[in-house]
Amino acid sequence: MSAFDPSLYLPDALLERIRERAGIHDRENTFPQDDLDELQDAGYLSILVPAERGGAGLGLEQAALLQQRLATASPATALAINMHLVWTGVAKVFSDRGVAGLEFVQDGAVAGEVFAFGISEGGNDLVLFGSDTDAAPQPDGGYAFTGTKIFTSLAPVWTRLGLHGLDTTSADAPKLVFAFIDRTDAVVTGDDWDTLGMRGTQSRTTRLNGAVAPPERIVRRIDPGPNPDPIVFGIFSVFELLLASVYTGIARRGLDLAVATAHKRTSKKSGTTYSQDPDIRWRIADMALAYDALPPQIAALTRDVDAGADHGARWFTLLSGVKHRAVVMAKQVVDEAMLVAGGGSYFSSNELSRLYRDVLAGMFHPSDPESAHATAASAWLGPLDA
Repeated sequence: MSAFDPSLYLPDALLERIRERAGIHDRENTFPQDDLDELQDAGYLSILVPAERGGAGLGLEQAALLQQRLATASPATALAINMHLVWTGVAKVFSDRGVAGLEFVQDGAVAGEVFAFGISEGGNDLVLFGSDTDAAPQPDGGYAFTGTKIFTSLAPVWTRLGLHGLDTTSADAPKLVFAFIDRTDAVVTGDDWDTLGMRGTQSRTTRLNGAVAPPERIVRRIDPGPNPDPIVFGIFSVFELLLASVYTGIARRGLDLAVATAHKRTSKKSGTTYSQDPDIRWRIADMALAYDALPPQIAALTRDVDAGADHGARWFTLLSGVKHRAVVMAKQVVDEAMLVAGGGSYFSSNELSRLYRDVLAGMFHPSDPESAHATAASAWLGPLDA
């Protein structure tokens, strides 16, 4: 098999235009509409849709490489697009395993629909295993959702929101309901995204006031708590791996900028470039050693998801672990890149200054450090005593 070439889907010229706009959107706290338009025109939003349904037919392994590449140009754009790709990725997990129910996501992505991710809720550390959003059953089999979702990336532009809520009134309640809603008057998008970094994602708060998902958009009704249902594995696997990809891409950009700076800066003391300075060489080598570990890990796990590998209960440790390692590594690499670049990187107009702020967001995405460590501890030591 020939090697995958990410530049076929993200050409250098497109990447450079996205990079040029990234600082503007960060400074002005605006959504990168031009980025979305160009990516949509290039078919990027349907890369995970099977070719027979009109998409590019790529696997999660290839999508992860593309997201790493996109993040080198604009972390915020990559993170926002991630949330759309999560749903198309979950649809691929379903179709690869012969599970019906998300074909409308694949067809919608090809038709130009933009899917957003409405799972996060303030104070809900159960994440996929619980919800504070009320899911009220409707006579026709649909559900009306009432509650508040936070960190809704793509907030200004999404056309369909994938979300979950808790049904507490049906005969078999409680049930977690996963569904998709359209943007209607029952959905209120806040104007509250004014953050330290990742400003272009415009991940605003979304308030649901009886927003209705019709019966054909009810994807799953499952018991709350840990659950082997494909919707849980699909979301968790694709979400964690694409997040790891974005932050690994940030690290790569930080490393590349540090290398370029080391070749460019000249020491008054020695008369040579910083690339000849032993301390700088050690620092960049340390960055490279940390970075080099992540792309192969992401590739191996995405390949396993694509192939339907069975890691059993270990999946959750493997997936939360790679996401955790990626964000820790990326922060370390960008920290070191700032030191290599010197005081100029402290100015807000410097790209490294933006990366320094953007990379901090990684710790707040599920799985957070506490969750990742608890999962690993349970896997190796067994559960806590009751």
